[in-house]
Amino acid sequence: MRNVLRIIRLLVAADPWAMARGAALSVVVLVMGAALLGLSGWFITATGLAGLAGIGIAFDVFRPSAGVRFLALGRAASRYGERLLTHDATLRAIAALRVALLRSYARTDAKGLARLRGEIALTRIVSDVDALDGLLLRLVLPILAALLTHIVVFIVLGSLVGWSVALVIFAGYLPAAALVLIFLARRTVCLSAQAEDVGQQLRRGIIDMMRDREALIVAGQLPRSEAGLLAMDDQARAALAHLDRAERDAASLFSILVALVAMGAFAAGAYLLEGNAIGPAKAVVGLFVALALAEAVLPLRRGVAELGRMVSAAGRVAPQTAQASPAPDAAGDTGEAPLLSIKRPEFELDFFAGEAVVLTGASGAGKSTLLMQIAGIDQDDDIRIKGTRPSFWVEPELRGILAVLPQRSGLISGSVRDNLSLSGSHCDETLWAALETVALAEDIRARGGLDTRLGEAGSGLSGGQARRLSLARILLKRPEIMLLDEPTEGLDDHMADLVLTRLRTALPEALIVAAMHRGADHRIFDRSLRLVR
Repeated sequence: MRNVLRIIRLLVAADPWAMARGAALSVVVLVMGAALLGLSGWFITATGLAGLAGIGIAFDVFRPSAGVRFLALGRAASRYGERLLTHDATLRAIAALRVALLRSYARTDAKGLARLRGEIALTRIVSDVDALDGLLLRLVLPILAALLTHIVVFIVLGSLVGWSVALVIFAGYLPAAALVLIFLARRTVCLSAQAEDVGQQLRRGIIDMMRDREALIVAGQLPRSEAGLLAMDDQARAALAHLDRAERDAASLFSILVALVAMGAFAAGAYLLEGNAIGPAKAVVGLFVALALAEAVLPLRRGVAELGRMVSAAGRVAPQTAQASPAPDAAGDTGEAPLLSIKRPEFELDFFAGEAVVLTGASGAGKSTLLMQIAGIDQDDDIRIKGTRPSFWVEPELRGILAVLPQRSGLISGSVRDNLSLSGSHCDETLWAALETVALAEDIRARGGLDTRLGEAGSGLSGGQARRLSLARILLKRPEIMLLDEPTEGLDDHMADLVLTRLRTALPEALIVAAMHRGADHRIFDRSLRLVR
């Protein structure tokens, strides 16, 4: 529960005054509801008794009826204000939570960010924030409002009617309601977490099927995939049905509790009436107040039923929001150290500015892994950049001196200009120069220029064009170290030769380290390093 408390503090800190005003209005709504029903019960009973006694004409009906109208209108206005303030404060709180979460991810190193690229991580983050949306609205505020309302009603009812009636209602509702909620929580914590997990699996399955639908159709596996999703949907519906059944059982227990407390309040009032401690009209006030206070406890079951989902989400989000940026042990240029050093049992090599090195070897030999180690995305014990391990560099400084072209081209939905501008702000002339370097300028002009729209993941371009656009983007950074993983994939021999030649010409002082299966004998490479499994 420590993570839940941390999230609650974060949400409340977003706008504490709005949250406090909303909570106060929640109490006002419940107190006014109890007062309205109690006064109405007293008024009806007193009016009937006055009529039976033959003094109805002398009975003052105007002030009680005015009180009923005031409480009815005040309750409606307070309810509107409570909804407005609490929802507004909750939306501000969730916005603050998203900002804190994104800020923490922005401090994450490249390896951590790489884990967030998949739909699994993204859908989980969205779902966790949505789950925490109800933490205040359906759990914290209703519980606080119910407690404060019962305390206020206990004091007022004890002063006006009798402490025995107030004690029956207070002691009848709070302990028994707490037991029902604990019973519900123990029954639903695992159920709600399970329902969320199955729902997440279903979302991921749908995304996977939509993304791979062409391959599934060609392989004749679409019906099988659909059947799997339907089975997963049945599991999700079954989990939700179990959760709903537990919530309805809790509602039944609450209904029995309300009836028992109302009967107890009525009996306590009758006892006081029999002892001539109060009049008949006051004797029934406790009954109506007990019925009104059902409004304070019945909504609690919804929040408690989702507690498992909230706790699970808080367990993932709270540590992330509290995560601090790791302090590097060292950083910066160490003078005359080589630009890149690799020291392994099988070889020790130093690389300097202006060199071009090609990594070769069979598939699975570790070429891509070595590039990721140099980039600081994977374990880097035997790598030094200017004499310092990549993981010890301050992240922005490391990204300022090296750039990576991974096997998977990272393009976004937007214009060509948008994709190139991810490396920073550049004038059109600079953007066109980068496109010329990768032999892509003519193709982009034919498509409409820098404002040509691309689809998701750069759809609209061929594989080779997408590869070259990604290469142009890292060229704009003018890095000291350029790490390229199969930079000529999807290009014919002539185009591959042209791109590599222009790349060396555009960045003559950069250290180029490229992993390649084809074209490893190109003339721009000064050294070749063959990796063996």
